[in-house]
Amino acid sequence: MEVTINNQNYQLNEACSIEQMLATVISTETNGLAIAVNQTIISKSDWDRHVLNPGDQIIIIKATQGG
Repeated sequence: MEVTINNQNYQLNEACSIEQMLATVISTETNGLAIAVNQTIISKSDWDRHVLNPGDQIIIIKATQGG
């Protein structure tokens, strides 16, 4: 299945949760991340239950410190 993450297309083997997608695609620490799927913010507590669908538009935002 194909999804778009931050304007790049990715092929995922099967329907998966946001949590599974993050482990597969970015393999990095999830602290400080915000995820939107089809312009809707998904709460981190729901990442393991929110199943992605083919064609979903996903935006991953990483919080940064600065001033």
